[in-house]
Amino acid sequence: MYDFLLTPEEQELKKETREFVREEISGDFLRKLDNDEIVYPREFVEKLAERGLRGIRFPKEYGGRGMSWVADVAATEEIGCLGMALGCAFVMPSIVGEALNKFGTEEQKQKFLKPYIEGKLVAAEALTEPRGGSDFFGAMTRADDKGDYFLLNGMKRFVVGADGADFFLVYARTNFDPEAHKYSRLSLFIVEKGPGVETEYLFGLMGCRGGGTGRLVFRDVKVPKENLVGQLHGGALCFHQMMIPERLTSAAGCLGVWGALDLAVRYSDKRRTFGKEIRKYQGISFRVAESITKLDAARGLTYMAAKAVDGNYPNMRRIVSEAKRFATESAWDVVNDAMQIMGGIGYTDVYPIERAVRDTRLGMIWTGTTEIMNLMIQHEYYNEVLSPDYNRRKMEGDAMQPDDSERCLTDDDMIKVFGPGLE
Repeated sequence: MYDFLLTPEEQELKKETREFVREEISGDFLRKLDNDEIVYPREFVEKLAERGLRGIRFPKEYGGRGMSWVADVAATEEIGCLGMALGCAFVMPSIVGEALNKFGTEEQKQKFLKPYIEGKLVAAEALTEPRGGSDFFGAMTRADDKGDYFLLNGMKRFVVGADGADFFLVYARTNFDPEAHKYSRLSLFIVEKGPGVETEYLFGLMGCRGGGTGRLVFRDVKVPKENLVGQLHGGALCFHQMMIPERLTSAAGCLGVWGALDLAVRYSDKRRTFGKEIRKYQGISFRVAESITKLDAARGLTYMAAKAVDGNYPNMRRIVSEAKRFATESAWDVVNDAMQIMGGIGYTDVYPIERAVRDTRLGMIWTGTTEIMNLMIQHEYYNEVLSPDYNRRKMEGDAMQPDDSERCLTDDDMIKVFGPGLE
């Protein structure tokens, strides 16, 4: 399905990834992750590197394959059936690597990006703060310029890979002018694991277990000047660029609920009640039809978003936000339908459906909540429709009885009719 959207090279990558998922990752490994017996899946990272499945989009001189966003999405969808923790470990090079590849110096690429893609280093991004949440630009972590280095102090939480990463991409405030615009407050730094960088707490998670998700604390960490990524006070530019892979990989990874739906379909073909397989009841078969339709629609939107980013389409940020919102919400519907099809046995740990439900719920929260996606979507769409350059047909004049006096009145119109002093 959807192979017609892929080039032969992209189809081959998808085939490689599918074989990797089927043959290299054991059920025992997944069970250990979910039981928190594995704190961070470094073995998985190393296996990916051996197969050349890290940094798919990045230049070959840094260990990547130099392929498209469409290729990245195709591979991520295949990985997605393994769950959120391994999905995150798979896509993190696409996210962290984006900043290093777009804004990093050649020295940073050689020291960090190349060994990262090669599986010799593990990285994580540190965005969220205890008092911040979606208010990213209100970050309180600070990096004071001390001449030869920056002195970093603060805290980040919900860092996937807090326990396991060798270095972190950390946003910190460097512009302390109280009048500074929010987009000129922050800078982005490479912070290596070392003195003053502590993982103080590992979260007990509903799902996405085994990814080393925790809270990082920075106490008087000396960050070399050469570890500044991009321009001083230019963190907003890096952040807005990184949100593209953040959200597009979230959409692509959630397409991996095809695994749960496939499981439910096979079960419905074997489970018999009242003398026949339950797939023959409309209550089941129609639920399957709804689920696969939603999943195909989510695939279509996600692949379209990938094509938009590959082509640097003007409205790609809106489309990426739509893909993230729609794919994660569709995945939630699909995985719940899969559990409903299987009935009581789906609620037990006899099948991994319950784990898929726990994992999938995270999709609508991380990398920007559904509500934040809605803010992005409507904002971008209003800007498009109200732009002076908008050149599509305007339907206002197509009414049966156009009456200009019945148009939506502005505040100025109201004042002309009713006089000043209106609340």
